[in-house]
Amino acid sequence: MDSSKMTLISILRDRVGELCEEGNYSEALHAANAAVAKAEQELSPDLDSMEVFSLALEVRGDLYRQIGEPEQARDDYRQAIDQLNNRLDRCTQLGRLHADLGAVHDELDNAERAMHHWEVAISFFEKTTPPSSLDIAALSNNLAYLKKLTGDLDGAENALLKALEILHRELGAHHDETACVCNNLGALYHQSGHHEQAREMHLMALEARRKLYGETHPDTAQSYNNLALALIETGDPELAKDHFECAINALSQCGPEAQDELLSISENYVEFLRSDGADAYVDQVEQRVQQTLAQWA
Repeated sequence: MDSSKMTLISILRDRVGELCEEGNYSEALHAANAAVAKAEQELSPDLDSMEVFSLALEVRGDLYRQIGEPEQARDDYRQAIDQLNNRLDRCTQLGRLHADLGAVHDELDNAERAMHHWEVAISFFEKTTPPSSLDIAALSNNLAYLKKLTGDLDGAENALLKALEILHRELGAHHDETACVCNNLGALYHQSGHHEQAREMHLMALEARRKLYGETHPDTAQSYNNLALALIETGDPELAKDHFECAINALSQCGPEAQDELLSISENYVEFLRSDGADAYVDQVEQRVQQTLAQWA
């Protein structure tokens, strides 16, 4: 492709980004359309022209997603993937495109297609040098969520363990992404009845979140609640009560934005107290929660 024409396409792609930063999405779409049209006009069997065309399509696909047009984004990503034709020298871009196409299918409630493209994206990211580990971890976490929804608990566990191994190695135990995956694994183990494993995962998530956020943070409170539920199942009701108390106390200091979490966790706490024969304490907990809500109101 002629260098001046390639420069024009590059300028148009850059302009799309600048216009999006300004919030001028209508004009950004015009620029993206111009970039795609020019790249398509110059398309030939030459690999460079195919690469430029696929990049222009990717930019427009990203813009379509941003403005809430997933079907158009899906079509651009598909066409861009077809242009690259599984070229091993473009593994990073192919990984991105399949990851984005999977996200579009997820938005369109097509779980099977989303999982397929995320798995393909992971395979491309594994072929890069070095492998794109954090992208693999993020996609594995997304994949696990859909596998869990579709009832494939073993597949979800494998995907989460893969993500956890990468994040623990690359980011460490006390990182928010590591804590998130520990939390997701804990929830999966709780659902599948593996309560000892759930307890350990939620304990790891809690330790990380206490270190990251302190005691008075919604994520810390969530981990206190989740660990409390696991402690009930592993025969530690007194310890569970302590953790519910920590969760309630944490959320009470988080402000009105924590209202939904406070109500949800207090319901868990009250249900536990009643099942544990501590009905006399239920009124105290409910009164404390109502007082907090009244203060926020």
